[in-house]
Amino acid sequence: MTGFEVAVHARASLGEGPTWDAAGRRLIWVDILGSRVHTYAPVSGRRTVMVTEQHVGAAKPRAGGGLVVNLRDGVGLYGPPGAAEGFRWLHREPVPGRRGNDAAVAPDGTLWAGTMRYDEAPGGGTLSRIAPDGGIRTVLDGVAVSNGTGWSPDGRLLYYVDSPTRRIDVFDFDGQQPSGRRPLAVVDAGFPDGLTVDADGCVWVALWDGGAVRRYTPDGDLDRVIELPVRRPTACAFGGADLTDLYITTARTGLDAPHPLSGSLLVVPGAGKGLPQPPFAG
Repeated sequence: MTGFEVAVHARASLGEGPTWDAAGRRLIWVDILGSRVHTYAPVSGRRTVMVTEQHVGAAKPRAGGGLVVNLRDGVGLYGPPGAAEGFRWLHREPVPGRRGNDAAVAPDGTLWAGTMRYDEAPGGGTLSRIAPDGGIRTVLDGVAVSNGTGWSPDGRLLYYVDSPTRRIDVFDFDGQQPSGRRPLAVVDAGFPDGLTVDADGCVWVALWDGGAVRRYTPDGDLDRVIELPVRRPTACAFGGADLTDLYITTARTGLDAPHPLSGSLLVVPGAGKGLPQPPFAG
């Protein structure tokens, strides 16, 4: 399967975390190492860029407007544009050598935020559940590079990637706590990175150093591959008014001769049917 287009020509060092903001009719994505939150409205073509004071692993829409962000030293909140709220920390927990990475909003509106060490040391990262009031609970520890996180359409399964394992794992999920961890699929080309779950319950995952996005069925069978010219696609998400366009973020960091599209936001129109993503409830 091919047919990608360039949504936004960019030179992001580490583009990540595409998220469709249904209320704003725009895609939100970040450049982690560039400390920037980007937005792109496909109908108007309007783009915005906001600079953050720290490396930003993920940015997700809030129910009342604004953003929740997974930063180097913890999770923070931005108010809507023009609001008096500005920025405030929701949960601040600086750990030397560690930063926030990918994150996802659960069906109940909580944020599941991952961390990792800059040196990617095994066991240096976590996956935590952050409630709207700032309460935090560590869900997984002993993680190396916490990455893609997503839920099945019925909310009863949790999918998760710790990239160096080269696995997409699946858990049973009771609405609060995952259990019964087991591999859904083992990746044999590159490393699994960010993921999204579609309306059929299939898991789409970007392959860092694999130059592709793959779709796996709920049984773990590989049934679709989108080959890309960039070496480091990082994450994917469905967007657009009908959630049928697959947006793909890419990176150029660490490459001696990156492809001209490395760091850009790509899109595959009509790739499938995504699930509506809840905003953060805080």
